Amino acid sequence: MPQNKRESLIYTVLMCFCMVLWMSMYNVTLHMGGFSLEVLKEGWLGFPIAYVFAMCCDWFLVSGLAKKFAFTYLVKPEDSVLKKVICVSCSMVVPMVLIMSMYGAVEGCVRSGAWSQLLMIWLTNIPKNFIMALPFQLIVAGPLVRFIFRSAFPEGKVLA
Repeated sequence: MPQNKRESLIYTVLMCFCMVLWMSMYNVTLHMGGFSLEVLKEGWLGFPIAYVFAMCCDWFLVSGLAKKFAFTYLVKPEDSVLKKVICVSCSMVVPMVLIMSMYGAVEGCVRSGAWSQLLMIWLTNIPKNFIMALPFQLIVAGPLVRFIFRSAFPEGKVLA
């Protein structure tokens, strides 16, 4: 886990990149009815704005609230690092899925003009995104980003 603000920012940049790219491809695949080169193109074209939005939401809103929730209600300072990581990750995924599902719904309404469907699109996006985001975060993205992060920045090497 990151030890200071600089490490936290670097970790967030890496994690957001991984999660937003994967979830963008997943959502475009769902929307287009299957995976293809067109999915890769559409997902990649929509990625930069979604990434900036997700980074801002994560850094300025969700991260602090999720950590506060996790360390207030789910874990104690003496708990294992693994338990802390899992609890913070789960606490981050829930609000990010809610926010980014709304982002996707708004993006869909901008493209289609079907603003009357915004609430329904958002509500149907939430479970679809949650069932992909949580396992992906816990099983793939989290371990991968932690490995890359600690390989590039061994503990105590990034100064506060």
